[in-house]
Amino acid sequence: MKEREKLGEIAQELGIPLDGAGLEFYASYVTGFMGALAAAEAIPLEFAQSPWPREGWSRPEPSENPLNAWYVKSTIAGASSGPLKGKTVALKDNVMLEGVPLMNGTRILEGYIAKEDATIVTRLLDAGATILGKATCEAYCMSCSSFLSDPAPVLNPVDPTRSAGGSSSGSAALLASGAVDLAIGCDQGGSIRMPASFCGIVGMKPTHGLVPYTGILGHDPVIDHVGPMSRTVADNALMLETLAGADGIDSRQYAPRVTPYVEALELGAKGLRIGVVSQGFEHPAGEADVNQKVQEAASLFESLGAEVTQISIRDHAMASAFLAGMVIPTSDMLFMSEGFMPGREDVIDPDFALQQRSWRERPDLLPESAVAQILISEYVKREVGYAPVARATRLISRLRAAYDQALESVDILLMPTTPMKATLLPPPDAPREMVLNLSFSPSANTRPFNYTHHPALSVPCGMSEGLPVGMMLVGRAFEEATLYQAAAAFEGRGD
Repeated sequence: MKEREKLGEIAQELGIPLDGAGLEFYASYVTGFMGALAAAEAIPLEFAQSPWPREGWSRPEPSENPLNAWYVKSTIAGASSGPLKGKTVALKDNVMLEGVPLMNGTRILEGYIAKEDATIVTRLLDAGATILGKATCEAYCMSCSSFLSDPAPVLNPVDPTRSAGGSSSGSAALLASGAVDLAIGCDQGGSIRMPASFCGIVGMKPTHGLVPYTGILGHDPVIDHVGPMSRTVADNALMLETLAGADGIDSRQYAPRVTPYVEALELGAKGLRIGVVSQGFEHPAGEADVNQKVQEAASLFESLGAEVTQISIRDHAMASAFLAGMVIPTSDMLFMSEGFMPGREDVIDPDFALQQRSWRERPDLLPESAVAQILISEYVKREVGYAPVARATRLISRLRAAYDQALESVDILLMPTTPMKATLLPPPDAPREMVLNLSFSPSANTRPFNYTHHPALSVPCGMSEGLPVGMMLVGRAFEEATLYQAAAAFEGRGD
């Protein structure tokens, strides 16, 4: 009997003692359980059908896609009126778009077609936007750079020899090149803000749960964020007004507070208290010209009437150690539970789970960033189990409290978005050490705020050596309007 043999193997692997009678009992028990699963599988599932028609999709020709930033084109016109009427949008390719392929940057998922729209897609179309297609992203959204994406690396439009940042690489490149007016990015460690910094655009990681994540592939509900990317602060605020608010489905949302963000754009910076976080300028991989440009930007705020002070948050320098244990739940969700987090009510297509499961038959297609996370996670679990996750969870509470304490005396925290400018794309035969360094090092300042859930906005604050420099503004939970207030004042005076 197949069940008896498999159960024997499982019991032996887990060290569970079972005699012959025990195996027979549990084999019959499993047979009955599999029958229940088969009955459930025979029940047809219902997927929401979009009211907005679409006429199929196409893969762009190389001449139409010089930056490799488009994954697929699919023009979908929204409402005839609304706040986003006339605006074109690119979706990151981890966002479900009914009838259109979703590859999430990896050939492992190639061939999967989404059955329904993500909540944010419906909101964009209801607001009058026109969706032009899906933007290339890094494989499994697991890289801060732009060279681990299938089918090809995304090139930075400012300098095509350099990274566009990741993992929302295509979204940033399309915006910076003028191909679209707006784009959707998703952020688990800086994946909106890092490409915004490298490409010289505006990117908002909202407060955790402000924008519904329903219908989007994630890493871990604790750190999944989705938000607007744009060329201007005004467009970013307008887009967030469309995206924000509870949808009644996403388990990440706990009574999100939505405010009219556009109204904050004309308030000016006078009276704002801005704290320049010294530890944000002290990373070993930091570039002096980046630090200088961001410090100059802080000084410009003073001329705009803000009160600018240098502050210290010692735990910010320790954030990478605080968060080390959280590699385990990310790896578990993506690879051990096929993209589904047990115990949460987030909806997922069973066919997608089966497609994601196929990585086990094709592990050679995994990017180096995923291989590193899987191997480290499994090693740690076998050595000490989930104790590092429990420790990290407590340390995250301490880190959140440190930022909150600083935000009692100032309204905004300021630091470089990325410690460096856009990095050179590595050669195809680059050693693993280089690949992993480029994949993770830009996230030193951005990643902590995914776990502490504070809103964080990257705005361009100048150029150095012909490349953009990004400045990150961080605020209190659900106070995105304050960040837009400061950013709009800066944008009106800055270079």
